[in-house]
Amino acid sequence: MREADPVGPLKRGLEILEVVGRAGGPLRPADLVAETGLARSTVDRVLSTLTETGYLRWKGRDVVATPRTMDAGNLYLSGLDPEGALAARVARLAADLDEPAVLAVPDRDGARIVGQARPRGSLAIAFKVGDLLRCTFDPSGWSLDEEFLEPGLVAVAVPVQAAVGPFALVVVSHASRHSAASLQAHARATMLACVAEMEQVTAPPPRPGETGTPEPDGDPKARLGAEFLRSLDRGLAVLHAIGTRADGRTISEAAALTGQARATARRALLSLTALGYARESEGRFALLPRVLDLGYRQVSGLTFEELARPHLRDLVLRVHDSASVVVLDGTDIRYVARAQASRIMRVEITVGTRFPAYATAMGRVLLAGLPGAEASDLIVRSDRRALTDRTLTGAEELRREVATARDDGYAVVDQELETGLRSIAVPIHAAGRVVAALNIAVPAAREPVERMRERLLPELRATARALETDVAAFTRHQPLPL
Repeated sequence: MREADPVGPLKRGLEILEVVGRAGGPLRPADLVAETGLARSTVDRVLSTLTETGYLRWKGRDVVATPRTMDAGNLYLSGLDPEGALAARVARLAADLDEPAVLAVPDRDGARIVGQARPRGSLAIAFKVGDLLRCTFDPSGWSLDEEFLEPGLVAVAVPVQAAVGPFALVVVSHASRHSAASLQAHARATMLACVAEMEQVTAPPPRPGETGTPEPDGDPKARLGAEFLRSLDRGLAVLHAIGTRADGRTISEAAALTGQARATARRALLSLTALGYARESEGRFALLPRVLDLGYRQVSGLTFEELARPHLRDLVLRVHDSASVVVLDGTDIRYVARAQASRIMRVEITVGTRFPAYATAMGRVLLAGLPGAEASDLIVRSDRRALTDRTLTGAEELRREVATARDDGYAVVDQELETGLRSIAVPIHAAGRVVAALNIAVPAAREPVERMRERLLPELRATARALETDVAAFTRHQPLPL
């Protein structure tokens, strides 16, 4: 197929996403000008488009990547290992050898990490999925490295010819434990057994019923005018559309999935191929590992507090009350993220604070997310003291409150934890289960319970949905760091 000059806005947008993705923290537009050599006006238009479409987020006068930048990387990784079979084998290899294990794919002049595992207490490795290692492996046999990436690290690697493509399976150790030769002797039989299992994993079937990237609400071009780069938005939609099948998409399929003209989709696909984010084979375009540079590595290193904080800040700006995210920790709740409102009268709580679950709205929401018997057991085990004259302490009445929270999808607690303090909470879901609770606490004297519920519940639910979207992207290939 004929090469084409990359679409200018798409090329510049991807370049800026890569720069943001490499950054260790927020960047100012001036930093992006210096890194890319683009004009400030061009950078501003690209940033307007990427923030409008949810790939970047303003943090004061800086920009940071959002979990949406993980989408292309998630699609690529899911195409390699949709059922998690390869990841499970890498984890078992690390446990069997008591050494860190890495799964990598060839990418340009190096190898891209697409999976890793290390046993508890083993040598800590600072690799992340998506890292590009500037090293080479012998595709025809064993590779031994006495100084793997830095002094003191040794590694052995063996090729894997799996149905979804070639990999390198790498085991890493420290020179204080092994030489490369002794590591190979120690690991050889176990690695070969792992390779044999991996090579039996069949290519994934097409994923039915998936569509391209949804359009934002309304018409961003109408809102932003010349500041919105339609071709960048369309090119990113095509990038995501081809990732919804491991074997890629044809031009016609990409056009249909994104609602674009065939010529428009074709130009985007040729641009993505020329820029190294996609490959073309027999008329089908599929993602390449370079898409992991588009923010995946930066965002995948976030803590849950960092993931939740921008949502909490936005919520506080809307409702003018402090907001928190908590998790269940035994019979207590533990605060993992918080945003404080600028009020003279406010609730002063810090991350790490613990309260008994039975006496809080957040605790009842979290208990409601558990199987009934497990929730009942935690209630019975709680030290159910009366903290105020309103605190419910009876096991049966608390079971009823938890059941009500399960049915309603939220909980309100009125001055049971502390006199004068009222709170309302909703659940946060991940992978079909409740993993945290989102809460707003207010002084009880300010307004009646019903008015508080009417004012805050819609805002809480909207924020929970937005945070769940980020959590879903974040947890596609890794656990939530609670």
